[in-house]
Amino acid sequence: MTVKITFQSDRCKGCELCAAVCPKHLIAIDTRVINRKGYHPAAVTDLQACIACASCAKICPDSIITVERFD
Repeated sequence: MTVKITFQSDRCKGCELCAAVCPKHLIAIDTRVINRKGYHPAAVTDLQACIACASCAKICPDSIITVERFD
């Protein structure tokens, strides 16, 4: 299984809801980056370990996360 996760980082508010619901704890706030809104956006820390559950995409209040699964 191949997984592709896309974050529209320029729209992320860094609310950390996605990180809180990830069952594998693979999402974290990237403190090295500041987006155009002035926030540290969320990012996947280990894409290979992702199970493509899409919990992060479902909970995101701004719908900035897309999870694609390729079998």
